[in-house]
Amino acid sequence: MSKFRLAALATAGALVFGTANTFAADIAKQQEEGWTFTVAPYLWASGIKGESGLFGFPPQDVDVSFSDVLHHLKFGFMGLTEARNGPFTISTDIVYAKLDANIGTPKGILASNIDATVSTFMGTALGGYSVYYQDGANFDLVAGARLWSVDNSFDFHGGVLDGRSASDGDTWVDPVIGAKFKADVGNGIYLAGWGLVGGFGAGSKSMWDVMGGAGYQFNDKMSMFVGYRAVHDNYSHDGFVNKLTQQGPILGFTYQFSPAHPG
Repeated sequence: MSKFRLAALATAGALVFGTANTFAADIAKQQEEGWTFTVAPYLWASGIKGESGLFGFPPQDVDVSFSDVLHHLKFGFMGLTEARNGPFTISTDIVYAKLDANIGTPKGILASNIDATVSTFMGTALGGYSVYYQDGANFDLVAGARLWSVDNSFDFHGGVLDGRSASDGDTWVDPVIGAKFKADVGNGIYLAGWGLVGGFGAGSKSMWDVMGGAGYQFNDKMSMFVGYRAVHDNYSHDGFVNKLTQQGPILGFTYQFSPAHPG
């Protein structure tokens, strides 16, 4: 091997070793700084489309706007949390909604009216590692699970079924994998988003969740975020069918703090 090739290999090796040492030192420094926590309540103005089936009956088409959802909404909560230590992250996402509706019947023979209550819960827990992590930017690979729970309850008033009730729904868990990113673009503005897939037949036949948008950092603790999110789930079991897509704009506020640096 020529002296030139030996010198080139030695130089390349030194560069790689030096870069690796710098990256390792950067991670070590970030880990020494300890955990940083982010809390982000948000509003997801989503409509719902797809197919839904109950009690073994053929699935029916569903097309509900956000204004319809808001009209019948009794209680809702949506929020994200993230704990980060260097390139390592643990995050959660919770979406819960309870809707009530009074349904009139055409003939009033079986019932004159029906009180319907629909409760839905989507809770996600993910662990992640940043394959790219520099000041103001990170790209994380994540994996975890998503818990779904849907309960549809009906109370009958009047008619043959007066005083009776019925309910149908299910609870299931989907394995989830995907990626998240965040990048500062200057002047306090940043871009962020995620892409998740899951189910794989273990719970849902298929599931995906995508979100993207932009935020503005007011200071080192608080920011506001606007974007668009779409979630699809295809699940069926024992006569219950939940093949729906929820999508709409999202508005959130974030608060970040570190116990090691409370000030």
